[in-house]
This record gives sequence, structure tokens and C-alpha cells, in this order.
Amino acid sequence: MTIDAQDDGAQIPNLLPGMIAGNLADPIKLKLVQKISGFTASAALPGQQVEVITRWGGTSDEPSFHRMAESIAGLIRTWAIREQMAIEISDYKTVLLVLKPDLGAELWLDTAAKALQCITARAVDAGTVVFQHDIADVVAVQFPCVEFGKRDKVLCLTRESWGFALAFDMNPSGDLDIGGFERELGRLLRQLRYRHLYEMVADTESLDRLIAQGWFPFVEILHREFPEVLGHHEGGLVLSGIETKVIANFDHNRLEHMLSRWLAKPHFAVKEALLREGIEAFALGKPITAIKILVTEIEGILNGAYRAHTGRAGKTKALLAFAIESAEKRTGGPGTLFLTTEFNRYLLNYTFANYDPDNLTEGAVSRHLVGHGDAETSSYTMAKALQVILTLDQLAFYT
Repeated sequence: MTIDAQDDGAQIPNLLPGMIAGNLADPIKLKLVQKISGFTASAALPGQQVEVITRWGGTSDEPSFHRMAESIAGLIRTWAIREQMAIEISDYKTVLLVLKPDLGAELWLDTAAKALQCITARAVDAGTVVFQHDIADVVAVQFPCVEFGKRDKVLCLTRESWGFALAFDMNPSGDLDIGGFERELGRLLRQLRYRHLYEMVADTESLDRLIAQGWFPFVEILHREFPEVLGHHEGGLVLSGIETKVIANFDHNRLEHMLSRWLAKPHFAVKEALLREGIEAFALGKPITAIKILVTEIEGILNGAYRAHTGRAGKTKALLAFAIESAEKRTGGPGTLFLTTEFNRYLLNYTFANYDPDNLTEGAVSRHLVGHGDAETSSYTMAKALQVILTLDQLAFYT
């Protein structure tokens, strides 16, 4: 597994192929395969023009997937018969086909070593176990022990959870972008493995109801507590019971780990005394103190990062846009587990919600309500304090 260790700002270099893992076997060699230019986008009669798709990525949820997959299976079946082999690619989890410029091909059937390029939620050492909850985001799927040439064409069909993904690059330019292909596979893996999460955030009405209660699929709880929170939310259950359980999971060690992650960033480190005081207040069960300290520091921390990047201070909307842009630069764009588009919605609609002293939001502890002293006393709960901590933590991943 190739790790992008963003927990403490350090970069762990990619492992050399074969250091920890290698391919299970050599690929099947196929000879005199046809030159594939791509897949037709529509039907056409002889002499008619037709659009040819040369680069694509999709899942088995898309109608075009099945036609393409059947076409690929038939093609490989035919090539294998020439070599006196019988191959049904539906029998395998990961099929990697590398088409060479000399009309040869390498076919890897569950034998090519795979690696995930990830952003982790904690510092890691090479060769150590990484658990699901240690992964903050999945950036790419790689085949580190397969050699790709610039003129190669590549295709991968793989099964993930209860669906399939297909990606191919028929390399019309003659300069294979293997990094782009790997990132596309990463996107498809996320789409299949975390289908329930993407379906939830795609339902804006449901997401807004969750945000109104201060909750979000924060990185720190995404693979741990959030599934239960989501289950209660989707079931229309009161969240107070599950909130008590979530709060209990944030003991001293976990809070200290989060704080150390923050302090690895210069724009957080300059606020160490305040941040530490806020975290300690939460640990002592003092949500009023924790919220009063931490919620008003969010904007200052963002301004520190923004000033370091631009040389000037920024207003709230510019700061939030900067945070989202920074996260997307790190992950290669929107749509990752950082859920940048949705978190921007959370910041605008909850943390930095518009302040109207004549129409106060009941139960909220937004930056402006707290700063103006208009948040209800009953709003200062341990759950709200934890949400502020998780918001700061999310921004530590982003900036």
C-alpha cells in the first residue's frame, strides 16, 4: 500500500516494487491482438460517422458498462483460444489488460499486485498494518509491480463490494497518462465501496437535516461512529442516545492524537495554547468553555493559512473557498471522501450560517451566534462541542 502520510506533514516515499509485495505470477502473454482504438458511443451503419470513446471510467450501475464488459470478455476469449487457452474473465476479481505497441498484450488475472494511494489519518511507518479507520481518503489504485510503456494501452475491469468498475485508456496521443488512469480507478473504487455515503450526501434534503443538527461525515468519524449516526438519522430516530455513545469514544488519547495532527500545521500551531485549552475543557466535560474558545478560532486559523498562501487576509467566504480549494488540490478534485462540496455546504449553512439577531437559529452554536453572544445556553452541549472539534479537525486535513 502506498501511503501519502498527511497526518504530520511528512511524506513517505513510494515503496520500491517488490519490497513488501510483488505480483503473484507473470502475466498471460497474448500475441497478434487487434489494435483497439476504443469503443463506439452509438450504433452506426456502414459509411456513417460514429463517435469512438478512447478513455472512460464507469461502474456496473451504468447501462453502457455491460455492453462494454461483454465485448471485452468476448475479445479476450477469442485471443485466448488462439493460444489454446480457455479464459472467462468473469471468474476473476481484477482483470488488467496491457496492450503493447507490437500487437502483443499482457493479461493479468488476479495476479498483479495492487496498491492504494491513500491519505492517512495518522502517521504510519513502512510495513505496518493500516486499518480502515486510519484511511482518510483514497486517491488512486495502482499496480506498482507492472511496467507500463508510454505507448501502451491499458484496461482494467475489477469487482468492488457488490459492483464492478471498468476503466480504459486507449492512448490516442501515444503518451500514456498512467497517473490519470490510476486516479480514475481510485474514483471508481470510492464510488463502489462507499456507495451508501455518496447516496446520502446526494440527497440534499436529508443532508440538510443532518447538517441542521450539526453532524457531517467528518473524516475522524467517517469509518467509526458515523455509520451509526447515519443509521439513526435515516431511521428518523432521535440522535441524543447515539451522541452520548460517540462522545464517550473521545477519550484523552484520541483527543491528544487529534491535537497533535492539528499542531503539525503552522496555522494551527500558532494557536496551540487556545486549542489545547479548548480540548482540555471538552475532556473535563465543560462544553461552554470548549465551544467559546474553539468556535471563534476557526476563522483565525483559516486566515493564517490564507495569509501564508496569498500574503493577505481574507473575508469569510474567501477563506472557506480557499479551504475547499486546498483540499481538492491535495486529493485531485472534488468527489473524494473529503466531501469538499458537501463540507462547504456545512460551513456555509451551519458553522458560518448567516446571523440575523431578529431570527435566531434554535439549538445552533454557529461562529456568529457564539461570537455575538446570541447562542442559547441550552445549545452549549457536549455534542455541539464535539462537532466544533470535528470541524477544526476536518479543516486540518483540508489546509
